[in-house]
Amino acid sequence: MPEGHSVHRIAGQFARHFVGKTCQVSSPQGRFGDARLIDGHTITRSYAVGKHLFLEFDTGDTLHVHLGIYGAWDFAGNVNLDDTASSAGGRMGQTAGKGTVVGAHEDSLASIGAPRRTRLRMGESETHGGYPVDFPPEPVGQVRVRILTADAVADLRGPTVCDVVGPDRVADIRNELGPDPLVDRKGEQRFLDRIGRTGTPIGRALMNQKIVAGIGNVYRAEMLFRARLSPYLAANSLPAETLRALWADWAGLLALGVKTGQMMTMDGLTASQKRAALANRDDRHWVYRRAGQPCRVCGTTIVLDIMEARKLYFCPTCQGVTA
Repeated sequence: MPEGHSVHRIAGQFARHFVGKTCQVSSPQGRFGDARLIDGHTITRSYAVGKHLFLEFDTGDTLHVHLGIYGAWDFAGNVNLDDTASSAGGRMGQTAGKGTVVGAHEDSLASIGAPRRTRLRMGESETHGGYPVDFPPEPVGQVRVRILTADAVADLRGPTVCDVVGPDRVADIRNELGPDPLVDRKGEQRFLDRIGRTGTPIGRALMNQKIVAGIGNVYRAEMLFRARLSPYLAANSLPAETLRALWADWAGLLALGVKTGQMMTMDGLTASQKRAALANRDDRHWVYRRAGQPCRVCGTTIVLDIMEARKLYFCPTCQGVTA
């Protein structure tokens, strides 16, 4: 499932190529009748909160999307590589095509610079390429929503949530969500208030979108290792300074993820290590997906456990784990 930085990046694509433009909104698969409510209208704002995307229209309505596990947006037409791809030197660390290695061809001249007719996929598995496409391309597969302007198109497939809502419902959704460091000026206090009311293990609390928005499995495991915290400690047993440090770390990691397009959670890397990390995600994490391998700090074998049906990775020595 895309974590918070990916959804902010998708919001950025809409901001660059769709905001301020009149859009034809349709549902090629025929399952999204609400498309008619915003068809022919202009997107006025695009933003993300955690894993939720909000596209505001001049009707006062908002298209609300949560990608879930299988959702993804495909962009085509006169679209750029997004800022995060450019800042990563074109190396997005994702599979460039079936059968290629992670990082292959992602710094090619064909995928750098814009605008050009290109196709970008943004979601759980992101790829991009500079190959020409006929515009607008025919919808491929089960496209729930198509948003089409004179020179760009976005196709949405497989979302968990996709609906048109009014301002009151948007406010309700945002109030239900925990704070997002990129949009909540008073986010730290909201985080402290919400997490301080739960005795659930901190490894669960960080994944609770009502406590803090945008953290998924990768960031959860990495943040706890960076803080040297056992995932089993009760959230409300942690000192306020520890919780503030977690919030600050999340704010920093999220901003870095949006800037680079990577869930880069290791710091202090040499130039060669950083290049390797940008090219291959196996080289950019402390514990995530490293079960059975030695801890990069102490050498203890990284452990894999299951917490609320999600995989949890940790170092029992560095994190002082007692389940």
